[in-house]
Amino acid sequence: MIFTIEYDKGTRLRVRCGKEAFTKEESYGLAETLIEYDFIDEVKVSHRNGSILVIYNDPSKRIKILRILSKITQEDLYEGKPSDELTLAELSNDFAIRLAKHVLKRYLFKVILPIPFRRIRMMYHAAGYIWRGFDSLTSFRADVALLDGTAILASLLTKNYNSVGSMMFLLSISDMLEDYTMQKTKSTLKSSLALNIDSVWKVDVDDDGCEIESQYPLSQLEKGDKIRIRTGAIIPVDGVIADGDAMINEASMTGESLAVHKNEGKAVHAGTVVEEGSIVIEVRSVNDETRLNKIIDMIEDSEELKASIQSKAEKLADSIVPYSLLATAFTYLLTRNVTKALAVLMVDFSCAIKLTTPISVISAMKEASDNRMMVKGGKHLEAYANADTIVFDKTGTLTNASPVLEKVIPCGKYERDEVLRIAACIEEHFAHSVATAIVKQAEKEGLIHEEDHSEVEYIVAHGISTTYDGKKAIIGSRHFVEEDEGIKFTKKQEKIIEENIEEYSVIYLAIGKKLQGILCIADPVREEAHDVISELKELGITNIVMLTGDSENAAKRIASDLGITRYKSQVLPEDKANIIQGIKDEGHQVIMVGDGINDSPALSAADVSVAMRNSSDIAREVADISLLSDDLYDLVTLRKLSTGMLDKINANYRHIVMFNGSLIVLGVMGIIPPTTTSLLHNLSTMLFGVRSTKSVLPEADEIRVIEAEANDTALIGEAGK
Repeated sequence: MIFTIEYDKGTRLRVRCGKEAFTKEESYGLAETLIEYDFIDEVKVSHRNGSILVIYNDPSKRIKILRILSKITQEDLYEGKPSDELTLAELSNDFAIRLAKHVLKRYLFKVILPIPFRRIRMMYHAAGYIWRGFDSLTSFRADVALLDGTAILASLLTKNYNSVGSMMFLLSISDMLEDYTMQKTKSTLKSSLALNIDSVWKVDVDDDGCEIESQYPLSQLEKGDKIRIRTGAIIPVDGVIADGDAMINEASMTGESLAVHKNEGKAVHAGTVVEEGSIVIEVRSVNDETRLNKIIDMIEDSEELKASIQSKAEKLADSIVPYSLLATAFTYLLTRNVTKALAVLMVDFSCAIKLTTPISVISAMKEASDNRMMVKGGKHLEAYANADTIVFDKTGTLTNASPVLEKVIPCGKYERDEVLRIAACIEEHFAHSVATAIVKQAEKEGLIHEEDHSEVEYIVAHGISTTYDGKKAIIGSRHFVEEDEGIKFTKKQEKIIEENIEEYSVIYLAIGKKLQGILCIADPVREEAHDVISELKELGITNIVMLTGDSENAAKRIASDLGITRYKSQVLPEDKANIIQGIKDEGHQVIMVGDGINDSPALSAADVSVAMRNSSDIAREVADISLLSDDLYDLVTLRKLSTGMLDKINANYRHIVMFNGSLIVLGVMGIIPPTTTSLLHNLSTMLFGVRSTKSVLPEADEIRVIEAEANDTALIGEAGK
């Protein structure tokens, strides 16, 4: 690639390849190629002038970057897709260009065109508004289109041409602004619902007829390919089960929280999650052709994701129109003054209300995204603001999600190290935090655990079952071991359990119908948990509930430490959902916060659900809100943001009524003419719209978010080392 260096200072490098060096789509592909290098932080490519801006983190890599750019040939260019950030930036740029052209065109025509031609042009544009108003009238709809059409027609009949021009100019800008905000909504929601999966396990058959699995890019999958999906993983394609059977949660597709059993020959869809089992899927649709993506494309027209306050605003806006028309008629009957009547007609409360409410909702969603919280619809923010109860899953939510193995107590024929080795051998197949703690401790002690067991079966919220040394082996909760599997504990074992259960969560290992070992897990409470709960109470969440599958003693100790007065221990997944429903039946609005596969029924049952950063795929898919950081304070920030959004909307209502009411009074009194009322009304609508985009979070929260991002970066750096 031939280029000239335009800017080269520090860790910023800009080169220019000239016009038509690559297309718009190829610029996306070029950006994707360059950002793959770990020393490149950001890439901005402009197809208009062939400019490439590279921001990198290591000054010593400058020469390497220039070499990379010089080696790119025309054959290396490919058509890519824009990132979410680039899509939003392009939307903003396009809106700014359209707005600038619109303003420039109006004033150029005003200067260049003779008055008769300007009038003809005005009539042409006014006809569109009048026709839409006439359509509303003949359809018996008293809406904003009727009010606008009436105001423009009345101004034309009274030869008030300045009012007509100003009104249409500002209405067109309002339409542009509304269209822009709607496009941003769709883009934001699409990115929040998109499946962020890069690769899958593709299943092939070798020359000997044996099945082999290999990691394969999702983008390169084709119809007819086969992929393997295991417990807890998200299905990234539409297809048919070619082998195996599984319990599949289709909440993201159907809204039904209970998993559905599917076996060979049954259809599955992208965005659903395998709760239990292992299946091979034959691909039928991938990427943009999947059912999930078709649903995403319909988001723009969906009423279900709107906040109810947004729908109320739209209904309120239209309901005000008849009163505006009646006030105009009443003013004329009283004063017999067309000018005063027009001054009332030119003021449209509904326009500002209808515009500012969705902008406030969208801005709050964008602000949530900027603060590393992904909200799947405005109604979820509203529900979070109105909730008075929050229900926490304990493990991974109130605790660090990084439990540690404190004790291993042998209870049978196996020695302590052998108990740990067997437990790690069984648990290594699952990404649960407790399983990770056991495996890590075995690695730390240098205990090598070979595959000495048969295929393992994960039983949700209970434990794991397999065969070891020719005997049935299980590891999990006491309920699973004692009640489900009928294994009896000796008095000595009971005493050991009693001595440890107060302080630890206990995992039981049984082989051959006998208890062989006890593993004591400590899961420290998050440092910020106590303060977060206190702040949530101050912000109006009066009912704090904790649900956990742990023992009564462990649950009681944590609840006492955090000041939680209502908790439930040894809870099964279906019980969590029932408890949530019971709280709702008491008249409460409920937030559910969880992170695991076993939380999905409860997340679906709540009025609004939140998934933590390190949640399972199924929890993230089912949840209405996903936190992209590992900081519980985000729950506080989200509460402030959601209540701030409602406060902003209600404040807008008050100010719109006060300002426009003042305009009507001044117009009826003859102090300001219709031209001025129209101008001030439309300008105020735009100003209220701009004001609605402003941040609602306190500055302190923004500083905390920046500090948290810095901590995340530091942790990532440490992990890289």
